[in-house]
Amino acid sequence: MAVAAAAAVAEKLSELIFSGDDDGWAAAVPNLQKNLTVLSPEQIELAKMLLLEGQKHLFEHWPEPGVDDGKKKDFFEQVARLNSSYPGGLSSYIQNAKRLLADSKVGKNPYDGFTPSVPSGQVLTFGDADFIRLEEAGIKEARKSAFVLVAGGLGERLGYKGIKLALPIETTTGRCFMQHYVESILALQESSCRLAQDQHQSEIPLVIMTSDDTHTPTIKLLESNNYFGMKSTQVILLKQEKVACLDDNDATLALDPNDKYKIQTKPHGHGDVHALLYSSGLLNKWKQEGIKWVLFFQDTNGLLFKAIPASLGVSVTKGYHVNSLAVPRKAKEAIGGITKLTHTDGRSMVINVEYNQLDPLLRATGHADGDVNCETGFSPFPGNINQLILELEPYIEELNKTRGAISEFVNPKYKDSTKTAFKSSTRLECMMQDYPKSLSPSARVGFTVMDTWLGYAPVKNNPEDAAKVPKGNPYHSATSGEMAIYKANSIILKKAGVQIADPITDVFNGQEVEVWPRVTWNPKWALTFSDVKRKVNEACSVSQRSTLVINNSNVILDTLSLDGTLIANEVEVKLAGAVQNKGWVLQHVDHKDSSNPEEIRIRGFKIQKVEQLELNHV
Repeated sequence: MAVAAAAAVAEKLSELIFSGDDDGWAAAVPNLQKNLTVLSPEQIELAKMLLLEGQKHLFEHWPEPGVDDGKKKDFFEQVARLNSSYPGGLSSYIQNAKRLLADSKVGKNPYDGFTPSVPSGQVLTFGDADFIRLEEAGIKEARKSAFVLVAGGLGERLGYKGIKLALPIETTTGRCFMQHYVESILALQESSCRLAQDQHQSEIPLVIMTSDDTHTPTIKLLESNNYFGMKSTQVILLKQEKVACLDDNDATLALDPNDKYKIQTKPHGHGDVHALLYSSGLLNKWKQEGIKWVLFFQDTNGLLFKAIPASLGVSVTKGYHVNSLAVPRKAKEAIGGITKLTHTDGRSMVINVEYNQLDPLLRATGHADGDVNCETGFSPFPGNINQLILELEPYIEELNKTRGAISEFVNPKYKDSTKTAFKSSTRLECMMQDYPKSLSPSARVGFTVMDTWLGYAPVKNNPEDAAKVPKGNPYHSATSGEMAIYKANSIILKKAGVQIADPITDVFNGQEVEVWPRVTWNPKWALTFSDVKRKVNEACSVSQRSTLVINNSNVILDTLSLDGTLIANEVEVKLAGAVQNKGWVLQHVDHKDSSNPEEIRIRGFKIQKVEQLELNHV
């Protein structure tokens, strides 16, 4: 029956092909025509779709039946994956590519007809009464949340061969990003259930979007560490597929130069997370379980969870369908700005506009000076940090319309000004933060601005690139990322009344950074500023050369005077009196010195543990 069905489809396809007026079809088809009996009916349907989309070149090299038949079937297995993983299928991908490539060739402005203005949002002031109120509101709501971690990339750009989630967030404790994220979510879960008197102990789900590069290593990292204390059933991995590469402005699919039976592919971007969540069925399941919020975050921002409680509180109190987390941004700084765009036809949306597009857009719409700082010393357009909080129910309603498809762009590298040929193949891309582009004007879209020191310290640049960053601009390296952890913790303690010594400046891997006391704590010790204030008093002091590590929730800083290193592990204790020892010392490391591990070299320093007082459970 299968052979007969295949033959019938082959005959139908043959009629379709040879009845066309374009002789090009007939000239290219014989190689495929000979092989139709090798293919299944489903594969023949895919072949028909490719031919209808002008992809005849994919079959021009095919030999007679009996030669490379297995590779021919492998080719269609790849086509099937590309077809099923893209909203609307491969045909839609090719059609979208033709449209976007045509726009790119003529230099069409994606914001033509739009006028930018500053949207409404919430600016947080750390430690004030409003901030504390919002933190409490966020903690109460956290048990009704799900977290989505976008983690499709390797650490190659950092000079690190492993997955970024395995990279230590700081080297004082050696906790990796994955451990920090899991422990932060578990601490939120515990605090939220306790505050809400939730007897069922609601579990906060964690979804991790992986890629071919990161999927297996991520599973290994989780399993080898017993999921860092989280139940394995709480963690769901969704693997992102790549998309087809394009050879020219006609959206001709690019064959792999090393395998003529394989289409070249590249990552589509983290915007795929929306389509994956839609197709997984998780969103409706979460709705049935009482989940109300979905929080999206990326893989190497070690400060984010310090700002999550208050930011979630903003979503709760303002009823935002979309809350984009942001930081103050200098005018023309190389970070996208959260912007309200209003079209001449009345449409409006609040989205991220890339910095290289925002300034010319402002100039073109009546702002002669473009993007300039206001009286605060910053641009009125806050800096987007690609962390989102979405209300689940309207999110489901929108994805039911779009199937998770996100507005795409294409960025071909042309050989010359004629824009007729590419230097190398390109592909369509999409970004997670472009989700609001398809929303109706009635959608409640806002932002939350937090201090950069509190919530934003991404780790993405290798030492060489970071050292080239102009002075005063963020390095976004492993060096600056670790120092930012110590800075944030020191400032929080200082605002809670602890006497914290001023930082010194030092240079590691060519980057001048502030070196604060090396203070770090497990999220279960303190999630909010109120937690910190309850556990410290003004009689405490910490010297600049000190290291303080708190690993237990029941540790109180009570008249502690620290000049050295103190580690409080699984112990309930009041830390009082003077503690002085030789402590731990930062030693400079050359990032080119291969005798040190990668995670040390990319920081430019290592810790020499000379002397410490360590308190353990007895």
